[in-house]
Amino acid sequence: MDQEKIDKAIEKVREGLKAEGGDIEVVTIKDDTLYVKLKGACETCPMSSLTMTNWVEKTLIDNIPEIKSVKAV
Repeated sequence: MDQEKIDKAIEKVREGLKAEGGDIEVVTIKDDTLYVKLKGACETCPMSSLTMTNWVEKTLIDNIPEIKSVKAV
């Protein structure tokens, strides 16, 4: 899997999250799943599960075709 492609996609997501006081960290990649940790304001936000599904996961999968799912840990 192309680390540069992952870094660019994570940076796109990070920019949006930072605007709201949050951040994202890649924990690991296993098989075709990317495991991430939402940080900052996103850790306690009641909308974080929707953000994760509707924006973070979609953006990362669209930009990293090798990834089939994104899970928050």
